[in-house]
Amino acid sequence: MEPRNIGRTLGIGLRVAGRVAGKSLAETGHTAPAPQPAAGQVSAPPGPAPRESAARPTAKLGHGMAGFLKPFRRVGGTVMLEVTGAFFLLFVVVFAPTLWRTRMNWAHGPEHRSFVAAAIIVVVFFYLSMSAFWRARKR
Repeated sequence: MEPRNIGRTLGIGLRVAGRVAGKSLAETGHTAPAPQPAAGQVSAPPGPAPRESAARPTAKLGHGMAGFLKPFRRVGGTVMLEVTGAFFLLFVVVFAPTLWRTRMNWAHGPEHRSFVAAAIIVVVFFYLSMSAFWRARKR
C-alpha cells in the first residue's frame, strides 16, 4: 500500500466507524444528557444547536473557496516544482567546475576524494532538478 493511500484508507475507515457508532447510539436511544440550568437562569428555547447552524455556512464557504482556489493550487504546485528544480540546478552549477577541475584525478591523485564527492553531488542534484522539471511538465 502506498503512503498516500494509508491516509485515505484510515479516513474512510474512521468515517464509516463514526456512522456505524452514530446509528447504533440512535437506535438504542443513548444521547448526551442536556445541561440543567442553574437556579435563577432561564433555559434556551428548544431548537437547533448553535454549533450546527454555524457549521453549515462555514462548510459551504469552504467548498466554494476550494473550488475557487483549485486552479491557483495547481499553478502554484507547478511553479513550486519549477523553483525547486532551479534551486537544485544551482548545486549542479556550483559543483560542476570542481568536477571538471579534478577530472584528471578520478582514479588516483591528491584530489580523488574531491572528484568523487563532486561527481556524486552533481549526479544527485542533476537528477533531482530534472525530475522536478519533469513533474512540473506533466502537470
